[in-house]
Amino acid sequence: MLEQLLTLNLFGFFLVFARVGTALATMPGFSAAYVPTDMRLAIGLAIAFVMAPALIAEMPAMPASVSGIAILIGGEMLIGAFLGTIATILMGALQTAGTVIAYVASLANALIQDPIAEQQSSTVASFLLVMGVVLVFTSDLHHLMLRAVADSYSLVTPGQPFPAEDVSQIMARRVADAFALGLRLSAPFVIVGLTYYVGLGFLGRLMPQLQVFFFGLPVQIGIQLWVLAIAVTGMMMAFLQSFGEVYQGFTLP
Repeated sequence: MLEQLLTLNLFGFFLVFARVGTALATMPGFSAAYVPTDMRLAIGLAIAFVMAPALIAEMPAMPASVSGIAILIGGEMLIGAFLGTIATILMGALQTAGTVIAYVASLANALIQDPIAEQQSSTVASFLLVMGVVLVFTSDLHHLMLRAVADSYSLVTPGQPFPAEDVSQIMARRVADAFALGLRLSAPFVIVGLTYYVGLGFLGRLMPQLQVFFFGLPVQIGIQLWVLAIAVTGMMMAFLQSFGEVYQGFTLP
C-alpha cells in the first residue's frame, strides 16, 4: 500500500512537472538561451514541487501501459506549451511595434542580435523586447503566468482530451490581437513620420537646390528618437495592461 502511494505521488509530481516545466520552457525570460539549462531545470522542479501538494489529488492514476503514460504526459506538455507560447505571442507585439518604428525612423538596417527573439532584429525592436521582459518580471506579471498554469488544472484536468479546437481559436485570436497591439503602439511614430515626409516633400518643391535626402535622414532619426523618449512610458503601460488582461483570462476568479 505504501509503495503504491509513493508511486502515485511520484507519478503525479512528474505530471505536474510536465505541464509546469514545458510552460517555463516556452515563456519569455525563463526560456531564454542566456539562462543556463540546469538553472531552468532547477526552477521548473522547484515550482512543480511547490504546486504538487495542492494538485496531487487531481492527478489520475498511473496507466498500466507505457503508451497510456506517454499520451498522458504528452497532453500535459501540450497544455504547458500552449500557456507559455501565449506570452511569446504577446511579446511579438513589441517586436512588431519596434520593426514598424525602425522602418519609419530609417533605422531598419541597424540590426543587432536580439537576446529575446534569438535572432537579428532592429535596434528599436530589441530595445522594446528587452524592456518588456524586464518590466514583466519587475511588475510581478510572471506571478500571474504561474498562477495561470496552476489554475489551468481546473480548466483542463489531467487525462482530459486535449482541447485542440479551443486552443487553435485562442492562439489565432492572440496572434491577431498581438499584431493589432503592435500597430497601435507604433501608430504615433507612423503619423509623425508621414507628417514629416509630407513636409519634406513640400520643402523639396519650394527649395529644389536643397539636398533633401542628406538633410532629411538625420532629422528624421532625431525626431523619431525624440518621440520614442516621450511615448515609451505609455507604450509599456499599454503593453503590460494587455499582457495582464490576457493571462487574467486564464486564472480563476
